Amino acid sequence: MRLRNKLLILPVLLVAGCGGFGGGDERPEPLPARPAAMAVPDSPVRVGDPYSIGGERYVPVDQTDYDEVGYASWYGAELAGNPTANGESFNPAWVSAAHRTLPMPSYVEVTRLDTGRTILVRVNDRGPADPRRLIDLSAGAAQQLGIADMGMVPVRLRRTNPVDAERIALRTGNAVPARLDTPDSLLVILRERAARLPVPANAQPVRTAAPPTTPARPPASPPRTPVAPANVAASPAGGFAVQLGAFTSRPRADALAQRHGATVVTAGSIHRVRIGPFATQAEAEAALAQVRQRGHPGGAVVRNP
Repeated sequence: MRLRNKLLILPVLLVAGCGGFGGGDERPEPLPARPAAMAVPDSPVRVGDPYSIGGERYVPVDQTDYDEVGYASWYGAELAGNPTANGESFNPAWVSAAHRTLPMPSYVEVTRLDTGRTILVRVNDRGPADPRRLIDLSAGAAQQLGIADMGMVPVRLRRTNPVDAERIALRTGNAVPARLDTPDSLLVILRERAARLPVPANAQPVRTAAPPTTPARPPASPPRTPVAPANVAASPAGGFAVQLGAFTSRPRADALAQRHGATVVTAGSIHRVRIGPFATQAEAEAALAQVRQRGHPGGAVVRNP
C-alpha cells in the first residue's frame, strides 16, 4: 500500500487499500498516457519524522549503504493522480516506488531474485503498510522488472547514486535501461537471505539454487481432460475451466500460459488464459487451488464455452 507521509507535508495518511496487489485474474486496465515531461527537482531531499502504521513504528533515515532483501508488490491505475509523500502526483506508468524509511527522493536498484534482472527505480512515496513487504512498485516499474503478472516476488533493494541523466529520465517519466543481470553466485547468497524471511500470502517462492541453464519444463498441471492446443473453446462444450487472466496483450497472455501449462483463448482483442475443461466445478476448484499454491494470485473458475 502507498502511504501519504505528510510528516513531510501533512500527517501520514493511508491512500490505498491494504490487501491488493497487481497482476490478477481480470483484464488489466490500460495505464494512463504519460504527460509532457516536467522535471521534478530531486532537492531538497526529505527524510521525514518517525511515524506508526498498525502499531509498527518506522524511523526514516538517510542510509547511503542501504541493501536489503524482501518482497515487492506493485500498484496500477487505481492510484493514478493520488499525491505521493513528497507532493508529486502518482503516475502508474512511471518507474517509481514506495518505501517506508528511505529519504525522498531516493534511487534504488531492484533485483528479481529468481532471474537476476535489475532495474533502477525512483522512490517518491511512503509504504507499504504490510511489514512483510519491502517495497511497492509502480505498474511501470513492475512491467520493466517483468513481474506485472506475478503479484509479490522476492527482490533485493540496493540504494545507489545514479548519474544526472538517469535521474532526469526517471523524474520525467522515462525508464532507464536495465542494469546488468546479477550473477548467479550472488543470487544464491541473496536467495538464502530471503528464504529466512516471513512469506506473504500469494508470494512467489524463493528459489535457493541458481536458475537452470536450459529451459525448465513448466510446472505439471493438475490432472484434467485433454485440451485442444489451439483453443479451449475447441474442446467439448460444457463443464468448467480455470481462468488465470485476461489481457489485451497477446505476448503477456502467452507468457502466463507457458508458466502454467494453460491455453490462450482469443475473442476479438481479449486473450484469456485458461486451464481445462473440467467435468465438474469441484475439479476446477481443485485445479485453481494448485495454481495458487504455485504462486499465481487470483484466478477464477468459469463456465467452459
